[in-house]
Amino acid sequence: MRDAGPPRTPRQRAERAATGLPPLLLAAERVAATVAQGVHGRRRVGPGETFWQYREYTAGDPAASIDWRRSARSDRLFVRQTEWEAAQSVWLWRDGSPSMAWRSRETLPTKRERAELLVLALMSLMIRAGERVSLLGTGAAPSADQGTLARMALMLERGGATDDLPEPGGVPRYGQVVLVGDFLAEPEAVLERVRAFAGRAVGGHLVQVLDPAEEDLPYRGRVRFQGLEGEGSWLAPRAETLRAAYDTRMAAHRDGLTAAAQRVGWQFTRHRTDRPPETALLALHTALQARPGR
Repeated sequence: MRDAGPPRTPRQRAERAATGLPPLLLAAERVAATVAQGVHGRRRVGPGETFWQYREYTAGDPAASIDWRRSARSDRLFVRQTEWEAAQSVWLWRDGSPSMAWRSRETLPTKRERAELLVLALMSLMIRAGERVSLLGTGAAPSADQGTLARMALMLERGGATDDLPEPGGVPRYGQVVLVGDFLAEPEAVLERVRAFAGRAVGGHLVQVLDPAEEDLPYRGRVRFQGLEGEGSWLAPRAETLRAAYDTRMAAHRDGLTAAAQRVGWQFTRHRTDRPPETALLALHTALQARPGR
């Protein structure tokens, strides 16, 4: 069979390049593109060089902000506004512990797969906005160049980044972190680590990713529950009788995580793997864009 030779058209070159990318990265780019359509045009006024709009002068505006050329065409004074262009650095982490490799049925992604999809899709959105990103625990410097996303995808694919809740070292004061995991540890343990970040004036977001069975406990009859991290196993004679107490316990756990985040000014978001990833990504991206100072 003859070699087709090098790709000649832009489409052929794109298709050839795509075959070398991890499937996770391609999926993340699709999700990011969908969300980008929803946030497109949401510009913010702030220091920058790109013209946004004129608005009428109000008392308190500095005289230097008046656009005299535009004002000369009217009997009113106008201020020239520019779009916010300040870049930030965002460090992201996904839980890679054994409990994240679980799913309740074959048609669902594992929690780890969904967490990595959200992390990469958020990175894609941030890079499109000219902001720098990195993975906590890899030692990689934050970057927004064209190859950043592919490098981060390969790191995740090869098991890069720490499985344990990361330490704040390496994140500068007033930085931003996004931690994505199932957070089934005791809320106080999560709060302890979050406080370490907050003590360095680092803002952040906790994103809890759960399988629907972990929230609903849909089992009936005789069921053996097996721990994934050395907890052993337990046989429930009638699993349906556990549901009410389980719901109460999960609600208390969720409230504990929410309170832990709120105590230090962080945000807490829940996401189920049977829900579209775009919903969680849009909420997370909006929260990052609405952070203080932007």
